[in-house]
Formats: sequence, C-alpha cells, structure tokens
Amino acid sequence: MTKQELELDIKTRFLRYVQVDTQSNPDLVMENHPSTKIQFDLIYMLEKELIELGVDDVKVTDTGILIAHIKGNISDAPCIALMAHVDTSNDVKGNGVKPQIIESYDGGNIALKSGLIISKDQNPQLSQYKGETLITSDGTTLLGADDKAGIAEIMSAVKQLVGDDGIKHGDVEVIFTCDEETGCGMDVFPYDDIHCDYCYTIDGGTRYEVETECFNASHANVTITGKSYHTGDARGRLVNALTVAAKYIASLPQSESPEATDGRFGFYCPLNIKGHLDEVKLGIFMRDFDLSELERRENVLINLGSNLELLYPGAKINVDIKKQYYNMVEVSNKNPKVRESIFEAGKRLGFPLFDSIIRGGTDGARMANDAGIPCPNIFTGGHNYHSLNEWAALPAMVDSAILIVEILKIGAEK
Repeated sequence: MTKQELELDIKTRFLRYVQVDTQSNPDLVMENHPSTKIQFDLIYMLEKELIELGVDDVKVTDTGILIAHIKGNISDAPCIALMAHVDTSNDVKGNGVKPQIIESYDGGNIALKSGLIISKDQNPQLSQYKGETLITSDGTTLLGADDKAGIAEIMSAVKQLVGDDGIKHGDVEVIFTCDEETGCGMDVFPYDDIHCDYCYTIDGGTRYEVETECFNASHANVTITGKSYHTGDARGRLVNALTVAAKYIASLPQSESPEATDGRFGFYCPLNIKGHLDEVKLGIFMRDFDLSELERRENVLINLGSNLELLYPGAKINVDIKKQYYNMVEVSNKNPKVRESIFEAGKRLGFPLFDSIIRGGTDGARMANDAGIPCPNIFTGGHNYHSLNEWAALPAMVDSAILIVEILKIGAEK
C-alpha cells in the first residue's frame, strides 16, 4: 500500500466511523454492559470489515468487546495486541456527527459551521499542518477522534498486514472495547480470550507522543440526605440537601481543579449533580500521579462529609469511593523492551517521538494493572478531545498507522 493509498484508506474509514453514534452513558454502567446499545453498531461494523479483510478469527462478546486474532507469519515472536475503544464521551453532544474536511489548511483560525472557532493561538499544533488535510465536526458535536482515529489507524494497519506477506510479524490481536469513557468497559473484559505478551493502545493525541504513565483515578458517589418541610414552616425543621451540596462543592480547593492544574498536578473534579431538597447525589472525580496523594484526596472527601454533618445538624452524607484505574508506569518499567520497540520504530522511520504523560487514563491502564500486561499509548493525531472544538490531522493519523506496522515488524525481529 502506497502512502497515498494509506491516507485515503484512513480518511475513508475515519469519516465512516465518526458518523456511527456511539456515546456511552456513565449513569447506566451499573445497569448495562455496554452502557448504551448503540456501541454495538460500530462493533458489528468492525467485525464485518475484519472478516472482509480476511481475518477469520473474530469474536464479539455480549458485553461489547471485539477480539480478533491474526496468525503470524514468523515463529517464536511475541504476540502483540492493538487496542482502541468505540465509545465517545458524553461530556458534550456526540451523536449525529457531521465531519468537515479541510483539504488544504491555510494556517489561520478554523471557523466551524456552528459559529465556533478553532483558534490557531490556542492550538499551536495547527502550525505544523499548513497545506495539509484536517478534519473537524461542524461544531454542534464533538468529532469522535477519541478514539475513532485510533480505530481507523488499527484497521488500516491490519489491512496492510493481511494484504502483504512481505511484512513479517508474530501473532497479532486486535481489541476494540466499549465504555472506555465511563471507566467501566474493562470491568467485563475476557482476559482468558487473549494471549498477548504486550499491548499498545492507539488512543493518544499529539503527533509523535508516546505515553507510558497515567493518572491514578478514583470516583466518589456522594449522597447528601436532608429533611424536607414546607418552606413556610421550615424553621428548625428543614435541612436543605441542596444547600449542603453547594457547600460541599465550594469547599473543594479551586487550585486543585482541572482548570487550574497541568503537568503532574492532580485534582478534584465535580462531574455531575442531581437531586432536590431532601436528597442530592454528586459525582466527583479524583486524579493524581502519586497514589498516596490520591488516597489523601479520598480522605478529604470523607472528612469533608463528616464536618458538614456537624455544620448542618440533621444532614447525612455518605461518600462511596471506587478506584477506577492505577498509574500504568510500574508495569511498563518492568518490561522496558515494550517502550523501546516504539522508539526503535520511530528511529527507523525518522519520526521524532517523545515521551509524555496522560492526564487521564486508558483501557491500557486497566489491562496493565488487572493483568500485568504492559500497554503504552500511541498518538492518533486528534486534539481538543471531549469538546466541540475537536479536530484531527490526517498526516498524523497516517504516521500512526505506519508506526504501528513498524512496531509489529520489530516485534518479529525480537
């Protein structure tokens, strides 16, 4: 496949995939796996496409996980997995995506049909793509490059593998998951069905970035119970759960919020709130690269609840905390060759790869900590994830697919 053919294949696939509605719903993860049935629409599309490419060992679980096995053409090579997720975030509207193609970017601001602007000043990465092809939504939805760009890149890499016997590779596993954005998709992952020695998630962002470290993550469900009385007869009786909830949120340090932190600084993030006078439920994320700091934040939320019960007699505050995933760096450090293969591939291709950290997490973090399988994350070329200003750069998507194939070749050498 020539580079031009690869570019067309990735673009065609990506445009097709982003128009399939796949938003997950964190409010439904305890009831359904996957949380939204529409995720199966893309899973079944990918199953069909893999079979059409000649991959005859494809399985879809009833919880929305696709696993395909591609037999290697060389023996005694490690089995390598490639993983991406089909769901998109529900932080903003993500269904009904209408992708817009900018064939030759002029280097300026990008005006979307909704009236939103993708500013070149706030998106310095745009400067490297003047004259190149970019893809956005129309500004009324997110685009879905997280992670449909990764899916397109994996599928194009698979097409190269099965279509060219000259590409030497060991066994390859292709994994597409649901509910990554809710943090719960890996709760039902069938580890007995995979045999990979290591895995790469194709779920990063900026061109050439490689990530082997991510946040430790927890989620708190906070239930505040008050006492409801008619407001005209409320003195000494009413305990307004909404008032207590407002105080709870306001007590979290603004200096430790997502909008006030970067780099290795962690945060608290109130995510959702619903309720009325007698009961309010809050969802709060906590993130930190240092596990002890994450646990400190968990204790802060518990102690805050106890203190507010004293300040608001009659109020009851329950804080239920669940660990979501852990920093995957320790598993990666035990298997340095997995990262080294990426950078060796980049060196051979002339790609200026660089290390970065994930201010978030991936299904790979869960795989690393649940099964001890190292799982670094590779760039996709997408930007401004979870927003209406999301965009993707086609040249970076092509480079990602090329890098994937080169990594598989190096795996066969080892």
